Amino acid sequence: MMEVVLLHGLLLLPLVALLLYQYNATFHYFCKMAFFNCWILAMATILSPFAALRGRSVENMKLLRAAILPLKRFYGIKMQVWGSEHLNIKEPCVIVCNHQASLDLMGMVEVIPDRCVPIAKKELMYMGTVGWACWLSGIIFIDRHKREDAIDVISQTARTMRRENLQVWIFPEGTRNQDKSMLPFKRGAFHLAVQAQVPIFPIVISPYWDFFSSKDKKFTSGTCTIRVLPRVETQGLSPQDVPELTESVRQTMADAFTEMSSNHRGDQWAEQPPLPRRAEAGAGRGAGTPQRQEDATRTSD
Repeated sequence: MMEVVLLHGLLLLPLVALLLYQYNATFHYFCKMAFFNCWILAMATILSPFAALRGRSVENMKLLRAAILPLKRFYGIKMQVWGSEHLNIKEPCVIVCNHQASLDLMGMVEVIPDRCVPIAKKELMYMGTVGWACWLSGIIFIDRHKREDAIDVISQTARTMRRENLQVWIFPEGTRNQDKSMLPFKRGAFHLAVQAQVPIFPIVISPYWDFFSSKDKKFTSGTCTIRVLPRVETQGLSPQDVPELTESVRQTMADAFTEMSSNHRGDQWAEQPPLPRRAEAGAGRGAGTPQRQEDATRTSD
């Protein structure tokens, strides 16, 4: 009799789980986050042997990108990209982007150029097959707790960018932030751009508040807008210009984020007036002012 009761209980579990998924927002959130992490782990495990055949190479980033791109369809997230024409470049550059949550990976792979690698915290390298896949893809690891090591990595990366024609993606806030304003920027990305004398491309991902919140345990479908701002030149700038350059780029991105935040839905961005351009740091010392360009729009489901 006990076995029958137990069997019936086990058979009911899927139904209970389905009901909780449909009607309990917290359970729904944890299921989606668990799927996200399991997908990343599974794809890293499957793709790592293929990437290993090539060895450590930026070309392996294409495999990671292809593995992450389908996630937006599973989650019903519509990606809308503005200003993608700014990233039609073949030269080395530094891309800086705001950092809100692990969902930023979906936004990153939507626009990341072919020869671009992210800079990530060193702890990621020790996360089993995920760390191995990241290392094979040429991702640059940095120890955020050891300043001298971080400076060495920046110097080495500056040389590598020029030698191998690489672009580098950095989240200058240094940690995830779902507040209504951006955190102060770390200066590493800007030291890197100045050392390598390469342009900076700011990218702003719209807030996820309408469909995602780790604090409120909410994860539904929605629209995400990604805005690529015009390049910021660093030619002729020196390390002394880095603080002003950092704050100027942050303010430009914060202005874009604030204006994007005023929309309840990302697809309403098209109805907003163009964001005013700000004068850049180092004007008159080699840094140019962003030129006004008509933004191209790309939407993917």
